[in-house]
Amino acid sequence: MMGAFAEFERSMIRERQREGIAAARNQGKRIGAKPKLTSEQVKELVRRVAAGEQKKALAEEFCICRQTLYNLL
Repeated sequence: MMGAFAEFERSMIRERQREGIAAARNQGKRIGAKPKLTSEQVKELVRRVAAGEQKKALAEEFCICRQTLYNLL
């Protein structure tokens, strides 16, 4: 009995959370983390990778992890 009540309450919490996120998006608010780099920095990274610079060194220079660098490319 208690398990069924807890499951029902958890589903209600998830539903309210989805409604809150949808309301925030309708108001024009961004959801999630802020971007690590500006568009100019991303262009610079792409240019330097194309020029043959090491990705590990670029990631350290821009203070991002290598996975973030690969995701941007």
